[in-house]
Amino acid sequence: MQAPENAAYRPLVISLLWDIVLNTTIPAACYFLAKWFISPSEMTDLIAATIFPVLKSVYDLARRRELDPVAVLVLLGIMASILALVVGGDPRMLLIRESFFTGAFGVACLLSLALPRPIMFFFGRYFMAGKDPQKRGTFNEKWRNPVVRRAHRLITAVWGLVFVGEFALRVVLVYTLPAPVVLTVTPFLIGVGTMSTVLWTFRYASRVRRISDPKG
Repeated sequence: MQAPENAAYRPLVISLLWDIVLNTTIPAACYFLAKWFISPSEMTDLIAATIFPVLKSVYDLARRRELDPVAVLVLLGIMASILALVVGGDPRMLLIRESFFTGAFGVACLLSLALPRPIMFFFGRYFMAGKDPQKRGTFNEKWRNPVVRRAHRLITAVWGLVFVGEFALRVVLVYTLPAPVVLTVTPFLIGVGTMSTVLWTFRYASRVRRISDPKG
């Protein structure tokens, strides 16, 4: 079973690694090019660094053509970036802009633990069952199992803590390191943190499925 599971993870890992490379090198390059050829203004250079992430988010959203959970996250990320540009006179606010949303999502995950069903239950249902009514019904039915309920809550708590922690670490870095260093380092925080959490989620969910449904 280990080989098929690893094969299933591989495309996800490659995709996330590619995103890390793109979101690390291109914004940093835009920052330096703007500083050398456009203006020495820190604000102007940081705005230039936001162009690629914003355009990439718009492209991904247009390609999906539906408000699935991932598209909603992308849209909210764009809105957070625009808000930071409008109200954030301090250039450091632009460096924190991406984490405004991830931090808010982390807080939302933690707060949802008080609800009947946490946020990651709905993400799990979307990715595992899609729009298939039968699969969605089966997924909903599994909520009756206490092992499954604990798993969804643990997964939600882990995602919440990872994103809240990433936000706190980014704020510390922004106020202690030069902007070029922050532009280079912080995408790795989100990328590596997200990739590690995704892989852990898949493996943990697979283990929970074996425990809760040994015959399946």
